[in-house]
Amino acid sequence: MSLDEKVKAMGIDIEDFSPSATLAPATRIGNTVLVSGHVSTGYVGKLGRDLDVEAGKRAARVCAIDLLKAACTITGSVDKLRLRKLLGAVNSMPEFTDQHLVINGASELFWDLYDGELHARSALGFASLPNGFAVEIEAIFEIVD
Repeated sequence: MSLDEKVKAMGIDIEDFSPSATLAPATRIGNTVLVSGHVSTGYVGKLGRDLDVEAGKRAARVCAIDLLKAACTITGSVDKLRLRKLLGAVNSMPEFTDQHLVINGASELFWDLYDGELHARSALGFASLPNGFAVEIEAIFEIVD
């Protein structure tokens, strides 16, 4: 099964994407695709106060799906992409220390898609994120033939 077919089987419609009118969802440098930060649409609030880890993981998954869609605006296909790096920002209370578990919601989607292929990752806590979103994640993909 191709990755494009696998994404469809996972219930992800790559073509259903509404990028911001004010910034590029992704840009290409050589065989690298840099994807702008995407926020957890539908998930607002602070982890450790308004949301628990499971809700945070769902929020991170929303980001991951949009990251994949944004990367596909460059390649037109998931088959040509391999995730290399995620940077996850979690809107969290000072005492919340499970940012890594929240960002697992994004990593797990990519682990499933790429059959356990690993990627580099950072998961950081932030005092606030734009418009109060719970999570924002950016990514780096490699274009492969």
